[in-house]
Amino acid sequence: MNTTTAMPRPRLPRQIPYIIGNEACERFSFYGMRNILVQFLISSVILAYIPEGDREGAAKDIFHSFVIGVYFFPLLGGWLSDRFFGKYDTVLWFSLIYCAGHACLALFEDNRQGFYTGLFLIALGSGGIKPLVVSFVGDQFTQANKSLAKVVFDFFYWTINFGSFFASLLMPLFLRELGPSIAFGIPGALMFIATFIFWLGRRKYVRVPPTRGEDPDSFYNVARTALFTHAPGQGRNGLVVAVLGAVLAVAMLVCWALHAWFGVALAFWPDDFHFVITACLALGALIAFGGIGVSLQLERARGRHDDAAVDSVRAVLRIIIVFALTTPFWSLFDQKASTWVIQGRDMAVPHDSWWWPSWLVREAAQMQALNPLLVMLLIPFNNIVLYPALRRLGYDPTALRRMGWGIAFSGIAWIVAGLIQLQIDSGTATSLAWQAVPYTLLTFGEVLVSATALEFAYSQAKGSMKGVIMAFWYLASTFGSLWVLLTNVAVRNDAVTTRIASTGWSENAFLMFFFAAFAFAAAAVFALYARSYPMQDNYRPAI
Repeated sequence: MNTTTAMPRPRLPRQIPYIIGNEACERFSFYGMRNILVQFLISSVILAYIPEGDREGAAKDIFHSFVIGVYFFPLLGGWLSDRFFGKYDTVLWFSLIYCAGHACLALFEDNRQGFYTGLFLIALGSGGIKPLVVSFVGDQFTQANKSLAKVVFDFFYWTINFGSFFASLLMPLFLRELGPSIAFGIPGALMFIATFIFWLGRRKYVRVPPTRGEDPDSFYNVARTALFTHAPGQGRNGLVVAVLGAVLAVAMLVCWALHAWFGVALAFWPDDFHFVITACLALGALIAFGGIGVSLQLERARGRHDDAAVDSVRAVLRIIIVFALTTPFWSLFDQKASTWVIQGRDMAVPHDSWWWPSWLVREAAQMQALNPLLVMLLIPFNNIVLYPALRRLGYDPTALRRMGWGIAFSGIAWIVAGLIQLQIDSGTATSLAWQAVPYTLLTFGEVLVSATALEFAYSQAKGSMKGVIMAFWYLASTFGSLWVLLTNVAVRNDAVTTRIASTGWSENAFLMFFFAAFAFAAAAVFALYARSYPMQDNYRPAI
């Protein structure tokens, strides 16, 4: 008689609902405050010291400086988690910092230093937990129930957009009807609930101990070996390039300090290059020159490190170039919460139209809710309908092709936004409903770029390098906002403003077409690089 032993049905880890609940509340909290920030700043006493005509530009600067911090601090959170505290403790402590930041926004709505402190603490807290929560979810699964991991990750991503949708839709109304203290207090309360839910699961979590930097084949160790190993009969061009980048970074910071702290006028250093811009430029110099230097001497690490580790570092360096070419996309994408909100304030809400939900949508900032709603619709549409249809037509939508087209679609979105701005500038009453067109195009570009990039990056590098890849991916958004800040500095130059005036366009319209051209140029360069990119496949073999 044949007997078979039934395999036990995989079960969802009991701790997963705590992490999902935490994420839903945290995302509502983050997007709730983020999506009303520009709207609040323009009309608040925080910027009362600035002439009224300059407040919109100042609000954009503050917003994008905040975004830079949010996507820079994952480096700190990931490092502390890996070296010292592990994921659980790091997430918990940064969440408390996050809560303190929200409290500052609610308490100091009319105090500039208190409000800016709140923004800094939120950037620190949000950024600190950003690289950890998703990987913490993965830590809860084993070989026995790994089949359920994809379901959980899909629901995790859906939860992010679900929280973002309601936050984007409701918080502008709360700001308008209830005032800034309550409007900023509600996200703070949600973040406290998020932290409490996460803490409740403390006895159920699987906690992977930190590596404490003991991996001999880490990205840092391989890169350091490559730079400092002397090869007989060969120069050290790579080390020279890396040192040059470090010197350049230090020189930038010194120039800023001389100007900001000692009032030294430097003819070659722009007055508007504040610390955030300077620090980002210095970081960019370190990454660019350091990456080139390591690439020039990487083969010297073979022998001291195994070939797989050296090849993975090479793959990461190539991926950094891919990510760098997506930074123009992020400069366009994140402006939907700044530039497009400002544009919407000059548009007419079509309350008289029968199809407009006037009972709910009353503010231009609420149009941001279209983004997460469309994400939830477009991802299944692309996977089920669009990509299979393109394959049947003989066009393979590879990861790099999707990303290149995504950057191009962001440019198209900004062309449409620019045309809307020209209509507004002509004095014609323009319906806010028209913003649905650029939002749709930009979100389609986001799905092609963002939802594809990590899939691509994970396939190109070994498992030990995936944490490094995540760090560089978040930095792509940091440098995207840097482009916006640099552009804002440029348009304060008299020569530039005179040039813009000669076109007959307003500054807003000119910048919209400029960013569209920026995206198209980036898409073209991306396509050229993608043609010669050596694709790899580092997925785990089937068992």
